[in-house]
Amino acid sequence: MSIYKSDVLVLGSGVAGLTTAIKTAKALPEKKVYVITKTERSESNTRYAQGGIAAVWDKLDSFEDHIKDTMVAGDYISDPKVVRMVVEEAPRCMKQLIEWGADFDQKIKGVLDLGKEGGHSTNRILHHKDITGFEVEKTLLEQVESLPNITLLDFHFVIDLITDHHVVNKELSKENINCYGAYILNEKNNKIDTFLATTTVLATGGAGQVYASTTNPVIATGDGIAMAYRAKAKIADMEFVQFHPTSLYQPGVSPAFLISEAVRGFGAYLRNKEGKRFMLEVDERLELAPRDVVARAIDSELIRTGDQHVYLDCTHLDKKAFKKHFPNIYKKCKSIGIDIAKDYIPVVPAAHYMMGGVVVDEKGYTSVNNLFACGECSRSGLHGANRLASNSLLEALVYGNKIAEEISANRKDLEFDKNLEIPEWNEEGTTVPSEKVLISHNRKTIKNIMTDLVAIVRSDERLEKALDHLNYLYQDTEKAYAKSKLSPQICELRNLNAISYLIVKYSMARKENKGAFYSLDNL
Repeated sequence: MSIYKSDVLVLGSGVAGLTTAIKTAKALPEKKVYVITKTERSESNTRYAQGGIAAVWDKLDSFEDHIKDTMVAGDYISDPKVVRMVVEEAPRCMKQLIEWGADFDQKIKGVLDLGKEGGHSTNRILHHKDITGFEVEKTLLEQVESLPNITLLDFHFVIDLITDHHVVNKELSKENINCYGAYILNEKNNKIDTFLATTTVLATGGAGQVYASTTNPVIATGDGIAMAYRAKAKIADMEFVQFHPTSLYQPGVSPAFLISEAVRGFGAYLRNKEGKRFMLEVDERLELAPRDVVARAIDSELIRTGDQHVYLDCTHLDKKAFKKHFPNIYKKCKSIGIDIAKDYIPVVPAAHYMMGGVVVDEKGYTSVNNLFACGECSRSGLHGANRLASNSLLEALVYGNKIAEEISANRKDLEFDKNLEIPEWNEEGTTVPSEKVLISHNRKTIKNIMTDLVAIVRSDERLEKALDHLNYLYQDTEKAYAKSKLSPQICELRNLNAISYLIVKYSMARKENKGAFYSLDNL
């Protein structure tokens, strides 16, 4: 087992983590930055983002309109100061991304083709066809590779943050907790190494895998939020889980293929099996109502009819223009026998985005000293009760920049305390499990509990039943964790346990329906 020291330790290689690392490394070329990711370096929620990035870009738009749209979507519990800060920083962050090499679609040379999505009052979405996230991720990784003071380690799984609780003879305080880095499993040699840092940044992404049907990749197991929770960091708004209204209906396929919100922005209609546009009776914004409204409308339609899915109708759209704007969606549909010119696309809601997470201030600081958080694992106050479409990559960019600027201005001279005695990870008495079927069984069970009892529409009775089931799984998992040589599988199960528990407990505490949270007992 080895000990590694760095100035900045970034956990996660999506847009939030990479932006933080790049900006910090450029500002402080003499400082060492580690970026840690649990699978290959390009695998993250960022990579799968289709729609784009929201930013006020032309004279037909205004900061005030983007702010208003964000507040409306968040059901007016977003933090107004944070919303204004992010919206006003957006153009600067987008120009930076373009300077780094990101290619966004243009109407004509020099004029960006701005898209429109649900909840937006005008066209303000910068996009690269229907694979914006992939383009952004590629751009950022190219920047990382050009910077010699960044070390990116893939196939490294973060087990836990190192805090005062680990330090030998450290007097503990409930109010003043410090972070010193993380214990990290090198998946290539199965050794658990100690990574010490004066500054640690959580950028570990979302937690969609807590549900059976999700658009999130299999790595989205809420690791950062769970680690921060165990480290006693403040967590908030975990009851607010956004379900994307239109994932492709393919039973048993996970992650679900996303049919971008931008398709409805392009003019597609939602229909039930009878061919009726049910959104006409739900909301005056029709198919472009905020995601919580559309997802609940679809859920209600499925409960009413007993059907397994509804349809997205693109048959009236210009097929050539559709193929140009959404080549991957067109290709995917064609691969399963759907011709968008004459066939409807079967769609269902799927878990998509976590509005809650680790509480951060406007500079990205958490309640734990020396620990920042950004991206989907954080709760900045931007999204409120429901994220506005294409505000997520934007938040990650803005906070990645903010954190880097804070490190460069106020933390660049920090040195690690050599007097601290931090022990290596102790695996004494643990063994490799003879079989991992129990881990996979418990993981499936959590996903089914959450999908059946804690999904789009909730109730007190369902939540209580879910908590009973989850408490048993928690005890079973903790026993296995204590006696097992650690693997990503057992650690992810433990983290999913924590995330599901937090979603349920925060749901039980909320007595008012807001945004993505909806309980039958609050009517």
